[in-house]
Amino acid sequence: MKREILSTPKAPSAVGTYSQGVKHQGVWYFSGQIGLDLQGNMREGFDAQLEQVLKNIDGLLEGANLKRDHIIKTTIFMTDLGLFSKVNEAYTKFFQAPYPSRSTVQVPALPKGALVEIEVIAAAE
Repeated sequence: MKREILSTPKAPSAVGTYSQGVKHQGVWYFSGQIGLDLQGNMREGFDAQLEQVLKNIDGLLEGANLKRDHIIKTTIFMTDLGLFSKVNEAYTKFFQAPYPSRSTVQVPALPKGALVEIEVIAAAE
């Protein structure tokens, strides 16, 4: 199996034993992003973390020479679905219609005390 591994300084480095992204047969599978800045500091509060997550996704895309419209699927993990309207609001600024498909789940906890994590899949071809 041939695959390409992404390692870019444009997004936070992995905090565990995983790659920032893996490309297989023209599809990029990016690891979930939390509200860590490039220095590894967690942003405070849901809004700031969500903003940083989206910046980190842009960094991954840039590192793979992709754009937002290459994203075909997102998965969102939140510790409080009561804040879901904030995600929808951010989506209208981050994406243009037609939007990628999406799943959202509430989880009891996320790495490093994060409040939101988003992973994306993007088609390169």
